[in-house]
Amino acid sequence: MNTIIQLLIQIPILLITLTIHEFSHGYVAYLLGDDTAKRAGRLTLNPISHIDPIGLLMLFIVHIGWAKPVPVNPYNFKNQKRDMAITAAAGPVSNFVMAIILSVVFNLLKAANPNILYSGSMLAQFFTSMLVYAILINLALGIFNLIPIPPMDGSKILGGFLSDEAYYKYTAQERKGAQILMIIFAVSFIFKLNIIGAIIMPPLNFFLKLLTGITL
Repeated sequence: MNTIIQLLIQIPILLITLTIHEFSHGYVAYLLGDDTAKRAGRLTLNPISHIDPIGLLMLFIVHIGWAKPVPVNPYNFKNQKRDMAITAAAGPVSNFVMAIILSVVFNLLKAANPNILYSGSMLAQFFTSMLVYAILINLALGIFNLIPIPPMDGSKILGGFLSDEAYYKYTAQERKGAQILMIIFAVSFIFKLNIIGAIIMPPLNFFLKLLTGITL
């Protein structure tokens, strides 16, 4: 029964979080002059358009996953390097903004009932648990995507600060970077090692405590 309740909490939050993350990439790219995502039907908040089944499955297996990347054509930007960095940053920023907004709601509820996670009606506890999980997953996804390994958002953000020559060399490593990430995921799963977790947990715990007073 607890597993069913956890899935009822997790699945819709994961779908919404990943959808808003990818939509934000596409929308900011559109504002900066690239309509590739719009023409591909990706400027939508319909989760079906954004979800990668394998990426979603990995979220449940190793607690880190992904959606289908929104297509972006940097040649449509006025300033390719700068605008690509801004477009990349839009995804993590959307996650952090959602975490902050949800934490305001959570803290208002906690102010009314300090023990709301453990007392009160089942509906109140369920809703509060959803809030906490939503804050957690938004922080985790935002921080994870800031890792500066191509093709992660962090690599494109970092690229905005590199020289043109270094930028093109760095971003050309997307396929190799993706392979490295998949190896890390595989090793983590096979040997029960939380490699990515070890990287993101310190900042995740810091911001989770800052926003909610809760630590993992």
